[in-house]
Amino acid sequence: MALNNVIGIDHAVVAVGDLDKAAATWKALGFTVSPRGTHSAHMGSGNYTIMLDPDYLELLGVLVPTEHNAPTRDFLDGRGEGIERIAFTAIDSGGGADEIRARGYPPIGPIDFERPVTMPDGRQSAAKFAVFQWPVDEAPGGVRLFACQHKTRETVWIPELMTHANGARRLRRVLIVTPDPNHDAAHLCRMIDRDAHSESDGAIAVPSGSDRADFVFLSKDQLRHRYPGVSLAGLPERGGAGLVIASGDLDATGRILGAAGTRSGTSLCVPPSGANGTLLAFVPM
Repeated sequence: MALNNVIGIDHAVVAVGDLDKAAATWKALGFTVSPRGTHSAHMGSGNYTIMLDPDYLELLGVLVPTEHNAPTRDFLDGRGEGIERIAFTAIDSGGGADEIRARGYPPIGPIDFERPVTMPDGRQSAAKFAVFQWPVDEAPGGVRLFACQHKTRETVWIPELMTHANGARRLRRVLIVTPDPNHDAAHLCRMIDRDAHSESDGAIAVPSGSDRADFVFLSKDQLRHRYPGVSLAGLPERGGAGLVIASGDLDATGRILGAAGTRSGTSLCVPPSGANGTLLAFVPM
């Protein structure tokens, strides 16, 4: 039975080495990027968000090394930049932590934290969260999982930040490359109590819940065949590879991306080298 307190993908975390440089890169790709956020001293990290509906992207960087951000530092040292983890939306983090504990996964947390937010009218506010993680070594396809309960949605989903010149509207798929898609997809299915299904090219899709984005596990060769003409240089053999993003205006996407974009079938793509180790594939709504 599916988890009651975890309802699908909330956001994708792209770990980056230089936070401000990464923000400039994604702005140049036509995304509206939030002001920089700074997490607690315990977390030692900072972020920029790219707000979609009902999900979003997070550019995450380490500001000060701490015990908490050691896995992120290990990721950057070992792989380089890219999709480090995926967050689910938690209705109740305490209840969600209890649910995964009952399934044999000792949770890390829940942990409450907040970061300051400057609202569009200049007011100072805060974005408040309660998060829990699955064990660090439970990472299907090399991607860590956690769940996030938003206590102050109004300070995260700010309307002024949700319109993007490139037409981006929402996440459709999270692409994870692996030499063994069946094994890693089955691992995720056990963790979130979902059923997988095979796609026409043998890739394995796992619904994340509700109407949220799917996970897709596929080999690097399968990914190459899906996006011919797009360089996959810099992607690992196993790990988070790309994000499929629905655009409300693919012509606008093409105009904004310009030479940074490559048309591949019905998608407009940005190679991993152009988006901090993350393949971006824009598709029609």
